[in-house]
Amino acid sequence: MSAPYVRPDVRGFLDYLSSVPGPKTHEGTAEAARAMYNAMKDVADPPVGDLATIRDLTIPGPDGDIRARLFDVRDARAPGPVVVFFHGGGFVIGDLDTHASFTAEMSRQLDLPVVAVDYRLAPEATWPAAPADCEAAARWVASNPAGLGRTATSLILSGDSAGGTLTITTAMALRDAAAAVPVIVQAPMYPAADMAKEYPSFEDFADGFLLTRDTMLWFAEHYQADFADYRGSPMAGSLVGLPPAVVVTASLDPIRDQGRAYAAALVLAGVPVTYREAVGNIHGFITLRQAIPSSVGDVAGYLAAVKDAVVEAEGARVMTQAAG
Repeated sequence: MSAPYVRPDVRGFLDYLSSVPGPKTHEGTAEAARAMYNAMKDVADPPVGDLATIRDLTIPGPDGDIRARLFDVRDARAPGPVVVFFHGGGFVIGDLDTHASFTAEMSRQLDLPVVAVDYRLAPEATWPAAPADCEAAARWVASNPAGLGRTATSLILSGDSAGGTLTITTAMALRDAAAAVPVIVQAPMYPAADMAKEYPSFEDFADGFLLTRDTMLWFAEHYQADFADYRGSPMAGSLVGLPPAVVVTASLDPIRDQGRAYAAALVLAGVPVTYREAVGNIHGFITLRQAIPSSVGDVAGYLAAVKDAVVEAEGARVMTQAAG
């Protein structure tokens, strides 16, 4: 492989990371990795900023309550689409706080309420706890419970990395057994969509680009997913009949090719797809907008594509409902 293009601000951030002493994510415990990830938040990402509504929620789950948080640029709003967001972190790290800056920005740019879901993490809760929690949370939002304070007419599912995988598995679960309102858009960012196959990018970007092969293997050992099951590796299942998709990858990502393969497979399955790749950027860029300023443009482009997809899909939903 010829030397890949690396943006100057990405190179600066990677050089900084390589100079920082201490263990890597895969060299310690899950608790240590979580603490490291949370500590990086304030260095790497902008503040949450002002928002009319930021409110913690409790969602009944399959094995106890699920924490969640509502982000809304408005105090109140008429019935409409609601975003359900699943954070990244390899199914082991990450929480409502690590992605709060992004979910707040998502609400601002889409002008929609965003419900971020704090699903159970491994190794304390191995697979399929995470997809089970995410499906339950999406169904809860769709059922328009009084505790939400918003009335959903449809759902948009979104998430990054592991959350991108959970976006897809939740879309598949709600395709197979419909929730109270439909999922009109799925919008996974750099998802692990086909863990049963090793693609070239896994080797090409195995080390030196933030997410490493060793960390990926460490995540997988903790999570213990069955890659023959769509809940562990989405492309093990049928993609026919899934909602329109916005799929984003990063060109310097070991799982880049999984996202590319998923977008291509959706096209072959007849699912409308908008595909974007952040060329010269790394895995995790949505929570690195302060450390990698050019990521602001990637996030804006992603959210603009999601907004277009939502307008189109919501229009089609309303027309179908009127015709019915």
